[in-house]
Amino acid sequence: MAVLNIRIIGDPVLRTVADPVTEFGPELAKLVADMTETMEDVDGAGLAAPQIGVSKRVFTYRIRGVEGHIINPVLENSDDFQPDEMEGCLSIPGLGFPVRRYRHTRVTGVNLHGHPVAVEGEGMLARAFQHETDHLDGVLFTDRLEGDDRKAALRAIRNANYDSIAEQTTAKRARTVGTSFGAGTTGSGSFGAFGNTQ
Repeated sequence: MAVLNIRIIGDPVLRTVADPVTEFGPELAKLVADMTETMEDVDGAGLAAPQIGVSKRVFTYRIRGVEGHIINPVLENSDDFQPDEMEGCLSIPGLGFPVRRYRHTRVTGVNLHGHPVAVEGEGMLARAFQHETDHLDGVLFTDRLEGDDRKAALRAIRNANYDSIAEQTTAKRARTVGTSFGAGTTGSGSFGAFGNTQ
């Protein structure tokens, strides 16, 4: 297993719809293991494969003792919403805003062996499933913002020097980072994949 570098906003992989997983074997098992270790290293609540430069429909999650991975996820959301909560993202370091999410989510897919899995959750777990699936569709949490929050987020992104942030965070984590998918636009931030919930 290895701790991987995380792609930062501006990297095209974050805006690309990820491909379904069709091959199951040692490479996929290593990907899931590396993603899990990376998520734990940064104390994240979830991590999607595009965030480490792999355009595949895979995410890992860890919310208050509930953890695992889903491959080729499909969401079934409730019609109602939960109270807006702050979200952040490792791919947009240092930025956090309240985001509207559905109250309850059921996610179905398969595990790394290709066996069917289904997990249901409310609150932060439902939020994580929605956030990570957004990543697989090339959507960032800032795309979900409206009004003044959206303006403030876009202004902060325009004004941020993410190349500098990436260099600083990569240097800070250099002792623990193992392999990297690409160079130049990597790094991490203070938020988990959608916020630190531990």
